[in-house]
Amino acid sequence: MKNRLTLVFVAIAFLIGLVVALVIALMIVRRDAAPKFAATPSVIVQIQSLSELVTVKYVIEKVVFAEAAKTTTLDQLLPGRDDKLTLLAHGVVKAGVDLSRVKPEDVETSATTIRITVPSAALTDQYLDEKATQVLDRRTGLLRAYDQKLEQQARQEALNEIVRAARVNGILREADERAQQQLKTFLKSLGYHEVEVRTQGK
Repeated sequence: MKNRLTLVFVAIAFLIGLVVALVIALMIVRRDAAPKFAATPSVIVQIQSLSELVTVKYVIEKVVFAEAAKTTTLDQLLPGRDDKLTLLAHGVVKAGVDLSRVKPEDVETSATTIRITVPSAALTDQYLDEKATQVLDRRTGLLRAYDQKLEQQARQEALNEIVRAARVNGILREADERAQQQLKTFLKSLGYHEVEVRTQGK
């Protein structure tokens, strides 16, 4: 009789232990399967840590012909009063998105989805590469004083033309597109399955 009771108690204890183990196993499985996502403030901090996302760089060459102004009638009538130069300018224009301007209201999150609105791309830098920029030709007439400002003015005009060319060729549009692609990759690495990146005003 005692052996039977012992066997019954052992069987009951075994069943209880099996049920407890099964419950614990289910809790562990559910806990591991549940995705973890950063709260919106944390996402904003991580995005802003990228700061200025420079996404596009254009390198453009431009030839500029410059001539000093003839301010008097004498300059226009007499020969040898010319001051001209030909400049080969090598310019660099960069564009990107300033992510430090992203605000809490620009980010919407759910369990597996995030939507973010970022500022439009803007030019972040523009300059002439001094090593590649050079004066190809400089001619100053015998009756004309050498104008030191002419080359400086030609360089500024060249840079203006290079920036204008970069805009016409779509540097800002390309910067917007590349910023969206890079942000999508970054946000998916945080665990979001669906990512939508929008540009302000578009």
